[in-house]
Amino acid sequence: MKKNKISKNWINKQRRDIYVRKSKIEGYRSRAIYKLKEIDEKFKILKEVVSVIDLGAAPGSWSQYFSQKIQNGKILAIDLLEFEKINKVEQLIGDFTEETYKQKIREYFNKKVDLVVSDMAVNTTGNKNLDSIVTGELCMEAMSFAKNQLNHKGKFISKLFMGTSFNEIVSEAKNIFKDVRVFKPLSSRKDSKENFIICKILR
Repeated sequence: MKKNKISKNWINKQRRDIYVRKSKIEGYRSRAIYKLKEIDEKFKILKEVVSVIDLGAAPGSWSQYFSQKIQNGKILAIDLLEFEKINKVEQLIGDFTEETYKQKIREYFNKKVDLVVSDMAVNTTGNKNLDSIVTGELCMEAMSFAKNQLNHKGKFISKLFMGTSFNEIVSEAKNIFKDVRVFKPLSSRKDSKENFIICKILR
């Protein structure tokens, strides 16, 4: 399928998408906010949480949600891309896998954190197997980062796609965390292989 045809299909999907329209009406930066809301409602991920790291945060809808829900806490959003600042959110532009930025994050919190989240995914190529593998690698990077940044009762949430690396990721999560669940929000597109892994309490 030609790239311009894929782009037209995406635009048409966006126009028909109730969550895209809803996010614009409610002032959120993307439809991804509703996936996070579903995850929070089902798994209570923000219970007793006052410190959050949002990896791959642009355009920032997840950080918007955290800024509304967390009072007197610390929220840090990091992405390679610049994005509009959010009230009550510390913003870093850079690569969370680089030691320079890991150090900046540690200095900002000055202690282990309660929650690390990642809604990162590669720009889709049309090859769903390849997309799932590369997004799986991002998930593993985020999990490795979370392992070192979370306190004992910490939580980790990440996007992952059904594919060849899915079982490996879930298995690794179970080695690191005591409670591991996989969940597909209703607000995820039906034709998407997207899921989220919800992990709680470090081993």
